[in-house]
Amino acid sequence: MVMRPSLSGAQSHGGTGRETPLSTSGTATYAHQQAGPPRGGFAAQRVIPAEQGPSPKSALGVVTYSGQGPALWLSSCHGGAGVSTLEALLTDCGSAGRYWPVPVPHGRSRVLLVARGHASGLMAAQTAMRQWAAGGLPSVQLLGLAVVADAPGKRPKPLSDLLRLIAGGVPQLWELPWVEGFRLGDPPNQVKLPSAYIRLIRDMNGVVSAGTDT
Repeated sequence: MVMRPSLSGAQSHGGTGRETPLSTSGTATYAHQQAGPPRGGFAAQRVIPAEQGPSPKSALGVVTYSGQGPALWLSSCHGGAGVSTLEALLTDCGSAGRYWPVPVPHGRSRVLLVARGHASGLMAAQTAMRQWAAGGLPSVQLLGLAVVADAPGKRPKPLSDLLRLIAGGVPQLWELPWVEGFRLGDPPNQVKLPSAYIRLIRDMNGVVSAGTDT
């Protein structure tokens, strides 16, 4: 089954729909960036469900692929994490759903984990981080974790404490605040974004540029 990039933009922006592995839908522009679908094409090889994935177990399974994937993969720690919103804001990226994307027979995938800031989302992120840290995914270069706020206002202390604990085990953490426009269904590229989103876009554009140069 050959998975090819789509020329259409992301159709859902809330991150609450069904998440399938290895989506290469095109990405929308932000500010003055040029839009473009992920480069090349790739073929999905094998899907390993979460319960059969590497130990310690998490909610993420493993999907292997051959060929040229996007420069950046977004992996959901759980359903409704907010990947579709970020996919619409970032260039040359693709959603891997609730899977670790692993290139075969060799190569390296750059992955950004995405989770909501509620208790179950943070715990799912924590187990995903432990799974990656155990060393069973050597082909995955984990860039870090993006935590998307699940509600407006200040995060409750128990959740802040849990996030602080998780932050000690991730290469980098991006805390993304609540954006009312996303809740109302406004296209992400037409919403005035908080500075935390701007930083994430800038950082991920640097990753994409580095991948293009190599």
